[in-house]
Amino acid sequence: MRRIVTFDNVTADGYFAGSDGNLAWVVQDDEIYKTSRERSPDIDTILFGRRTYELFAGFWPQAVDDSRAAPDPHGGGRRSAVTRDMATWLNDTTKLVFSRTLKDATWRNSRLLPELDPREIEAMKRQPGHDMIVFGSGSIVSQLTQHGLIDEYQFVVNPILLGSGRSLVSGVSKSSRLELQEARKFSSGNVLLRYVRPS
Repeated sequence: MRRIVTFDNVTADGYFAGSDGNLAWVVQDDEIYKTSRERSPDIDTILFGRRTYELFAGFWPQAVDDSRAAPDPHGGGRRSAVTRDMATWLNDTTKLVFSRTLKDATWRNSRLLPELDPREIEAMKRQPGHDMIVFGSGSIVSQLTQHGLIDEYQFVVNPILLGSGRSLVSGVSKSSRLELQEARKFSSGNVLLRYVRPS
């Protein structure tokens, strides 16, 4: 059975984006990218909402073009080989975009779906293949959470307080108990928390 995993930077006060969608607050850490990339062979599909897809599609296809290092996707001007490696994987991986308003998904290996149908997602999980991952995409994470379809939540808690912003999960009608699988501290002050749904 394929699993669905989320991977999101969040602030210490619980936001995954600023009120305007800003991600400039993310504390960059190549160790995080490296850890994520080491686990990517277990993943063959990325699920996106429109907003996150457009952000990713506007950056990652060009991140591999001009050198052995790629620019920091959250700003700052720094470049790293780890980020370039991540870009190569993102460009090559199958991408499913759920949107009623997006007219075309032109990023390589992308397919546009008009809506998230829980029954279709359940069917996808039963198909042969590796796991699926969601980056950002709060509306998709919320819908999948509502239907109990996410198997693992990976949060990178950044040592930042925003004071206000967007919550990753909203509009969910019931609480869900999670089990902690891993808590890993990085030199940047970021902490990776991995939670799974009890089986």
